[in-house]
Formats: sequence, C-alpha cells, structure tokens
Amino acid sequence: MMDGVTEQTVWDVIGLYLQLGYQHILPKGLDHILFVLALFFASSRLKPLSLQISAFTLAHTLTLGLAVLGLITLSPRIVEPMIALSIAFVAVENLVFKDMQRWRPLVVFGFGLFHGLGFAGVLVDLGLPHDQLLPSLLSFNLGVEAGQLTIVLALWFALHRFRDANWYPWLAKGASALIAVIALWWVVERVFLVG
Repeated sequence: MMDGVTEQTVWDVIGLYLQLGYQHILPKGLDHILFVLALFFASSRLKPLSLQISAFTLAHTLTLGLAVLGLITLSPRIVEPMIALSIAFVAVENLVFKDMQRWRPLVVFGFGLFHGLGFAGVLVDLGLPHDQLLPSLLSFNLGVEAGQLTIVLALWFALHRFRDANWYPWLAKGASALIAVIALWWVVERVFLVG
C-alpha cells in the first residue's frame, strides 16, 4: 500500500490514481502506445476506431478489476508475452488486410483481457488503499483511458486529413511493419531472454 494514501481524501486518491493511470500510458507504456497505434493504422476513421478502443477498454477494465480483487491471477510470464503478441497480431493484420475487418473488435476485446492483467500487475506493485479501492481502481482505469484517447486524438488530428492521400497507405503499412517487428522482438525477449 502506498504510504499516506489511506489518510487522503477520496478526491486526493482519485486525482493520484488518474495521474498514475495516465502516466502508465504516457510516457511509460510503450507497449500500450504501440497497440493503440496499430489500432489507429487499421482505420483512422473515428467510428471504427472508437469501436476498437471501446472493446479494448471494456476488456481491460474487466480483467483489471477481477485481478485487483484477487478473483483471477495469471503469471506475468504468460501475460507479458501475450501483450507483445497482441501488438504483433494487430500490426500484422494491418499488413494483410486493406480495411479493418469486422472481427477486429472481438480480437481487440480478447487481447484487452491480457492488457488488463498487465495493468493489474502495475497496480499491485503501486498498492491500492483498501478503504478506497473502488475510487482508486476506477480513476486508474480512467487515467489509462485518457492516455489512450490522447494518443488517438493526436494521431487523428495530425493524419486524418491525409487518409485519402496516395502515400497514406504506405505510411500505415510501414508503421504497422515497424510495430510488428518491435512487438515480435518483445515476444522473443519476454519468453526466452527474461530470467
């Protein structure tokens, strides 16, 4: 448990965990940043992108809550490679298909379950105030969501006007290929090179 958290007001706890959740994505969550980037490059249109992000958020909220409450556990030796594999899968799917596939939100939901377990590991390391468990859990999750939305909106404002340009598909494919290579390296690293 974090020192002094139990002596803080509920608003202090909410503010603290909002900040911690946001920081877990920006600037500290490179794997989650790459996952959101891969989602973006599947479709820069807001409606399909929002559907993917919503599926991801619903899934990671579910497993984050269940894991923090101690109702599910899974070894980081499984969770961390699966997070990396999810990033690689989504990036490779971007390379294979021209448009976002109808099953993509279901795939994203499935991978979001593992990301939630990763978030839970962070929260367990940080500690949660037992007397303010729900506000801290919800505000951490809202902070994570705010970090993800910051990435999506920044990309959308920077690139959406170019989505019909001849070079844009090359940018999306190149970015997806780079994301896939990084993520596949993380899979190897997390399975074989981490003690």
